[in-house]
Amino acid sequence: MEKPNSEVSKLGIETLPVNSSNPSDFGYEEKAIIPPPPPPVNPPDGGLRAWLQVVGCWLVFFNAWGTTFAFGIFQSYYLLNMLPGESASTISWIGTVSTYLLIVVGVISGPLFDLGYYRSMLFGGAALSSFGLMMLSLATKYYQIMLAQGICLGLGTGVLYVPGIALTSRSFSKRRAIALGIVTCGAPFGGIIYTIIFDSLIDSVGFGWTVRVMGFIMVASYLIAFPLLLWGAGNTGDISSGTARKLFDKAAFKDLPFWLYSFSCFFLFFGYMVPFIYIPSYGQVKLGMSRSLSLYTIVVAQAVSIFGRLLAAFVASRIGVMIPWLTCGTISAIMCLAWAGIHDVASFFAYAALYGGFSGALIPLPPSIFPVVCPDPKVLGARLGMAQAIGATASLIGSPIAGALISDHGRNYLGLQLFSGFVMLVGACLLICLWITLVKQRNCRKLI
Repeated sequence: MEKPNSEVSKLGIETLPVNSSNPSDFGYEEKAIIPPPPPPVNPPDGGLRAWLQVVGCWLVFFNAWGTTFAFGIFQSYYLLNMLPGESASTISWIGTVSTYLLIVVGVISGPLFDLGYYRSMLFGGAALSSFGLMMLSLATKYYQIMLAQGICLGLGTGVLYVPGIALTSRSFSKRRAIALGIVTCGAPFGGIIYTIIFDSLIDSVGFGWTVRVMGFIMVASYLIAFPLLLWGAGNTGDISSGTARKLFDKAAFKDLPFWLYSFSCFFLFFGYMVPFIYIPSYGQVKLGMSRSLSLYTIVVAQAVSIFGRLLAAFVASRIGVMIPWLTCGTISAIMCLAWAGIHDVASFFAYAALYGGFSGALIPLPPSIFPVVCPDPKVLGARLGMAQAIGATASLIGSPIAGALISDHGRNYLGLQLFSGFVMLVGACLLICLWITLVKQRNCRKLI
């Protein structure tokens, strides 16, 4: 084949022919040039920025979940002082609506984070939750408290929930479990601090200023948290994926492990919050404890739950999630039933500590097993959100139903205690079914 025409430059170098565009005409082979992959945005195990985000997320959880776990102090105060004409069941709707919105709004706001609206979510959620507490300080009637504490505070903390988890998750790989474990411990710490503040101030300054002080603490902690969360985040792509994930996957309805996981969580959370909401009023009504002493049962339960969460995460990293999850779920159910046999203050504090320790493991463990329940990463986020929404529904209706079972003009808690214990036992039984199904259908080893 005759070589195509070419030109020779003045320097004597043969140049490319002008009448051909095929590289093979010149004796060259066409090769694709693949650029090297860009360096990762974050170090594989965090770095300074990532650990600062852990501190910031801890403060977010301190407020978002701390006010939720401290609702028992409000339940007792509303029932015995502020809203004596309302039943325990009616009052508990305030706390359960707030918890439900925290979880559900967190699920449906996930795509906003993916699209890069994390700054708007942080500042909007902080403004709404702080506004809710400030309005609560002015409330005197049931509907006002529901609007401020149940709806406004719930919506605000729900918007903050996803950034608090996602920012930490995307900054770690090998140490992600440790980082998330530290972040979630902000919840019981918040419950402890807000309970102590309420008890210390309520007699001296009254309900209004007590809640305002809690609101000021919330605002101050957000002002510390947000610079830590946003430090070094110069653009949307640095934190968010830029693509909104799915909210719903209809194929999940045909997946047995998904249903077993969802209903295990549903029945466990059906009874999970009942002791945290009702033990302060139980201590005052049934055991004759002072308000201050009864509130410290919440402090004890939350303090021990910190160790329960961390210990459960450590055990799960060694032997798998299912054994500690099933063990803690079963013992928590038994503790609810054993509550009916407690008639003195010392035993009551021991009960609060044991229940707080074992039930604390029920929060961090379920999401850890979900990648086995749903091995397809394309729909994992959507299905996890669906499962969390089902669990949130249990949290919404569980405590009001339990409260409606209190009889003898608010003095007989036996129906409440049996209800919370038996529904959690149903959840534990479903966990056994889930374990067996995962081993068979997902070809997992027995310790998962």
